[in-house]
Amino acid sequence: MHRRRRTALVVSAAMLVAAPLLSACGNQAHPGAAAVVGGDRIEVSTVQAQVAEVRTAQRESDQSVQLINKSGQLGRAKLHGLIFDRILDKAAADADVTVSRKEIQEMRQSAATQSGGEAQLRTMMLQQSWVAPDQIEAVLREQVQLTKLAQALGADLQQPAGQKAVGDALTAASKSLHIDVNPRFGTWDDKQTQLANYKAPWITQVTKPAQQEAAAGA
Repeated sequence: MHRRRRTALVVSAAMLVAAPLLSACGNQAHPGAAAVVGGDRIEVSTVQAQVAEVRTAQRESDQSVQLINKSGQLGRAKLHGLIFDRILDKAAADADVTVSRKEIQEMRQSAATQSGGEAQLRTMMLQQSWVAPDQIEAVLREQVQLTKLAQALGADLQQPAGQKAVGDALTAASKSLHIDVNPRFGTWDDKQTQLANYKAPWITQVTKPAQQEAAAGA
């Protein structure tokens, strides 16, 4: 994959637009859980911790007010990311795909170089993608994993057929995990691999090319 295209995917992978901040309240079946994925709980407190990391970084920025005002839907975005991480892990495992520490470091070096340096990368990820500094490597790992999954499937992410192949693999993994989301945050759509009534731009751009224009305006 072209390096410029790779960086675009890295950025879009974290540009999640969702709904208001979470509160520590669970549903009757899974009290305290924001979601249950493959039998494993994602606690509301885990989502809140990720939100708090971003808010701390935003407050330290000279654009703090603007950044906070533009990310009022941060909580649901983080929940989506936590769920999707598990889906991608499952799809990768099914395809015998693994990611090494070295690959993540190489991706970070490449992203930093194309961004103009490490500081610029951190600023860009925070401003455009609502990603705190300590969360960047998780996003980069996701991108490496996605790229290697496509390779394992013999799929070209720049071609519709390749995008469909990866999308089908993610949908299959999603269904197998029997995802149960706390109604407070919505429901999970296996086919779209996202929270219902919620556009995750990176999935739309990578696996649903026909919806790119809609995602860009979300």
